[in-house]
Parts: sequence; structure tokens; C-alpha cells
Amino acid sequence: MEKEGDGNLATNRWQRLIRWRQKQKVNVGGEDKKEVGKSDNTPWKVKLKRNLTEWIVDPSEEFYYVWLQVMIIPIFYNAVIIICRTCFEQIQMNYLAVWLTLDYLSDLMFAADMIIKVRTGYLDQGILIQDRAQLKKRYLRSVHFKLDLCSLLPTDLLYLCFDIHTPLVRVNRFLHMSRLSEAMDRMETRTSYPNTFRISKLMLYIFVLIHWNACLYFALSKYIGLGADRWVYPNTSLPVFNSMRRQYFYCFWFSAQIFTTVGDTPLPDREEEYLFMIADLLIAVLVFASIVGNVGNVITNLRDRDNVFFPNHELVKVYLRSRHISKDLRKRVSDWYQHLYINKKITRENEILKQLPVQLQTEIAVSVHLPTLSKVTIFQSCEKSLLEELVLKLTPQVYSPGEYVCKKGDVGHEMYIIKEGKLAVVADDGVTQYAVLSDGNFFGEISILNIKGNKSGNRRTANIRSIGHSDLFSLSKEDLGVVLSEFPAAKRHLEEKGRQILTKMGILDESAEGQQTVVEKVETKLDRLESNLDTLQTKLARLMVELESSNRKMQSRVELLELELEEMDHLPLEELGGERDGDWELDGHRGGEEKRGEGVGEEADRERDEAKGEEEEEEEVGEGRVKGQGLGDNESKGGDGESRRSAKEETGKRGLDRKVEGLEEGVAENGQGGGEEKEENAHDDGGAEADGDTLHSHSEKAPT
Repeated sequence: MEKEGDGNLATNRWQRLIRWRQKQKVNVGGEDKKEVGKSDNTPWKVKLKRNLTEWIVDPSEEFYYVWLQVMIIPIFYNAVIIICRTCFEQIQMNYLAVWLTLDYLSDLMFAADMIIKVRTGYLDQGILIQDRAQLKKRYLRSVHFKLDLCSLLPTDLLYLCFDIHTPLVRVNRFLHMSRLSEAMDRMETRTSYPNTFRISKLMLYIFVLIHWNACLYFALSKYIGLGADRWVYPNTSLPVFNSMRRQYFYCFWFSAQIFTTVGDTPLPDREEEYLFMIADLLIAVLVFASIVGNVGNVITNLRDRDNVFFPNHELVKVYLRSRHISKDLRKRVSDWYQHLYINKKITRENEILKQLPVQLQTEIAVSVHLPTLSKVTIFQSCEKSLLEELVLKLTPQVYSPGEYVCKKGDVGHEMYIIKEGKLAVVADDGVTQYAVLSDGNFFGEISILNIKGNKSGNRRTANIRSIGHSDLFSLSKEDLGVVLSEFPAAKRHLEEKGRQILTKMGILDESAEGQQTVVEKVETKLDRLESNLDTLQTKLARLMVELESSNRKMQSRVELLELELEEMDHLPLEELGGERDGDWELDGHRGGEEKRGEGVGEEADRERDEAKGEEEEEEEVGEGRVKGQGLGDNESKGGDGESRRSAKEETGKRGLDRKVEGLEEGVAENGQGGGEEKEENAHDDGGAEADGDTLHSHSEKAPT
């Protein structure tokens, strides 16, 4: 019992310890949460303050665009109301509190706009500059800062000098007009209807111009005198013309008549009136020209848009009439065009988007066509990058009611995906329907894969006819092949799926597939052998050309040496021996001939050695090239040619050696018997000539 009591006490002690530990954890957790809450409050304020001080405006963000639209309001307020309050005093006095409130609200917006300009980033080499020091320095040095600063000068203090009903002192607010042009340009680039926006902007500018002219007309009328003549505003003493609204509407109508040159305006009587009318008429000419030009540009843009979106129907009509096409066919063409125009079907998407970068074209095509392409069974498990490449290849097509998309037996060059409409699978009679294909269905996908063993031979197996107007996407076999060449795994996957479909249909011949594979391997080897043969033939032709060139060079050198030897044979004795006082001396003549013979022999030996060395080098080069190529029979032919050439060259060398030896022997014999021949032939033309003839005769008798 004591042991059990001790055990219970120990257990209770451990339980109490565990509970105490859990309470400590809970307390610590609560304190941590409180501390975290306290710490979050302080950094949140610091973080907010830091964000405000480091806040930079990106000019491409939505906030900047919205702010520009907001700034249009104070700019137009000052442009329209200041001149109106200045010229029409009743408007100024009746709503003074409203005008003062709006004036200072517009001033606050101008000041806020300056702060935003200081914090607006700019692009430098494509990178957004966010350094506050650089942004501040750039803005303070710009012209816009000077204009903005001048527009916010406190010119309202001039109310103390003049009357408070003198709003003309706020004319410096017009210097903030540059912000208006930027806002209009941004709106024109972002609107979905740019032509409508251009017309609206033009009308707005014309309204402001007519408003200013109306205010100036009323001010000039007051200066001349109300009711002084027919041209100025009538006298306000009449109740009809005393109303504030009547004054403004009458002046606005009068100004609109001048600018539009519509209606008869009273003729001016005073010089001031003439000058005012001349200025208005000149401005009216510019306004009219701008209206005509802008409207003409808008109409031209609309026509260009239609020509880009839809084919030119007028040219087709002229062609059909000139070729005397039947009425039924012309009616079908007209119905097709009407369907395009009425339902806004676009068949030239690629031409419209070709101005965009390829990345944007891909994203647009993916967003438009990818859901349709992903419905095709063979493309459902393909890579996304493959589908992105394929969507750029899709071509939209529109078929009229009763028109055949494909007929049985035709060779298939593309597959079709139904985007909208219904197509029927009909019999050969064109009436019996086997099935009806609707949105999201596809057909012809097997014909573009070129699967081996396909019994149909890539021909259509059914007649497909459009029931009504049908919108389809076509994908050609060539485009698919180009894309699949970069995705071999996807190509194998698609071919495997195609084989499965053909197997289910029972039109796949596996034996023919194996035979076709063997045939393709043999054809591949033959192609490789043909390419190697072409390469070898090219090398052989180059070697033959080099061989012929070296042979011609060798022949020319041999001929040159033979000519030089013949010239040496015909040299007279005066050139071979020495002459002393016109008489020949035996010792001197013999010594000179010996020296000449030695010189000629050495020169001939040197030339012979050089020629022999060059021939041996060329023979070695030629033999090395022929052996290096290893060209079979051509090598034996080249070897025979080289042997013949070497035999010929050896014969030429032996003849050359014999000529040189004969020349040396002749010179020696002439040196020994020169005196005797000189005495025997003294009665002839002279000793020198006799010696020359004798030398010549000896050289002719020398063995060649």
C-alpha cells in the first residue's frame, strides 16, 4: 500500500509539473504576442513614413495614367472659365464664391502635380531611374519646372491692387497646358477606338476656340459700345438681350458662324471690327483645313482597317465580271463576303499581328487558339511549348453552306479543327449523313503525321461538307513537320498515338511498316554512299588538275634548258676564248677555252642538279597525294602516268648529259689542234672565222 501511495504521489507530482510547464508556455506565448503586436504598431508607422518618402512613380503604371486624366479637369477649367469670367461680368459676380473655391482647388492640384513630377521616374538605356536625387535634379533643370513654377506664382495678390472681380490676374495658370497634350496622347494610345477619340479631341479644341472668340467678341462689343451698330452685340437695355445666358449663346452663335462660314454675318463698320473679322476668317480657314484633314485621315484609316481585316471585295467583283463567271458562283462569293462583314470574321490575323514582336504574337495566339488546339486528342498530352509553336501556324478558314471541306480519296495535306459551325460526314451521293461534327471536333489529323503502314496512304476516308457557315482552323503537314523537327520526343509520341488510332480503325499494316523501315535504312545508306562518292570525285578532279599543272611546268623547264644548250652550241669562238691584239695565241686560246669549258660545264651541272631536285620533289608530292587519297583504279592510272613521265624525264636528262660531255670534248679538241687549223685555213675569211667554223663543225659532230 505504501508503495502504491508513493507511486500515486510521484504521478501527481509529475502531473503538476507538466501543468505548470504548460502554463508557463501559454504565458510566454501571450507575452510574445503582445510584444509582437506592440512591435508591429511602431514599425508600421515607420514603414508607412518610409514608403511615402521613398515613393517613386512609374510613368508606365496605371496610377500615372489616371492622374493625367484627373489633371485635364483643372487645366480645362482655367482655359475656359478665366476668359469667360473676364469678359462676362455677370457670370463673375453671380458665382464669385464658387469661382474662388474652384480656383484654389485647381491650384492645389497643380502643386500636387509638381510633387508627382519630381517623383516620376524616367528610362535611361531601358532602365527605370528611381534615385530621388537624380529625379529632382532632372526636373529642376527642365523647362517644365520653370513653366510650372510660373503657373503657381501668387498673382492673386494683385486683387489688392485691382478689384476682386478681375480674374485676368490668374492668366499665368495657362502655362500648365503642356500637361494636357501629354494626357491626350496617352489616352489616344490606350483607347480601343482611336479614330473616334481623334474626332472628339478635334471637336473639343474647336469648341474651346469658338468659346474664346465669343468672349473676345463680347469684350470688343463692350469696348465699342453695345448696340452701337449692327455688327456689335445689341444693347443690354433691352430685356431680351440682358439675360446672362442670352449674352453667351448669342456671342457663341456669332463666333460659330464666322468660323464655319455658314450663314450671313453683319458687315463690320469700324476698323476694329474689320480687323477682328479678318483675324477670325484667317483662323476659320485653318480650322476648316484641320477639320477636313482630320476627317479625311479618319476615313482613310477606317478603309485601311477594313482592307486589313477583310479581303478587298471590289477587286474580286471586277475580276469575276471580266472573266464572265457564272451567276451562281458569283453569288456564292458575294454571300461569303457578306458573311465575313456582317459577323466580323477575320481571315488575315497573321497580317494584322505581324508588326508585333514574336513573343507578343505567341501570347495573343495562345490566348485565342490554345483552348481550341488543346481539344485535339493527339495534342492533349504534348508539351506547352509545342502547342505555343503550333498556334502560330493555325490558319482561319470560313466555309459556306453546302461547301465540301474535303472529299473521299483526296490526299490530305492539312488537318481541321472546328471553331464554330456544324459539318456533316456524308456519303458519296452528298445526301446521306453518317455523323455531324460541331464545335471542338477535329478531323484529318492522321493524314498529316505520315505514319508508316497506313493502308489509306494519307488519303481522305470520308466526305466532309459544311451544313451552314463554318469557321475552321487548318494546320498543314509542312508546318507540323517544321515544329516537330525541334521536338523529337513529341514527334514519337504523336506517331505512337496515330498508330493506336489506325490500329483501332484496322487500317495499319505492321509488316509494311517494318519493310518500309528497312527500305528507309537502305535508302539512307545509299544516300550516304552517294554523298561520299561525290566528295571523292571532287578530290580526284582537284588532284588531276594539280597533276596536269605540274606536268606543264616540268615540260616548260625542259624546253627552256634545251634552248639554252642549243644557244651554247652555236656560240662563236670569240665568246669562248680570249683575244690579244687581234691575233690568236695558242697558249692563251687553250687556257681560255679550258676555263670557258669548265665554266659551261659547271653551269650545266648546276642547272641539271636543280632541275633534277625539283623533279624529284614534285614526284614525291604527287605520289604522296595520290597515295593519301586511296582512289582505287584512279591510283593505278596516276601511277602509270607518273612512271611514263619519270621515264621521259630520265631520257631528257641523259640527252642533256651527252650534250654537255660533247661540248666539253669539242672545246678540248679545239684547244689542242687550234694552230694547225689556223695555218690550213689562213686563205679564208680570217683566223677568227676559221676557228669559229671549225669549232662549230666539231660541235655538230659531237654525239647528242
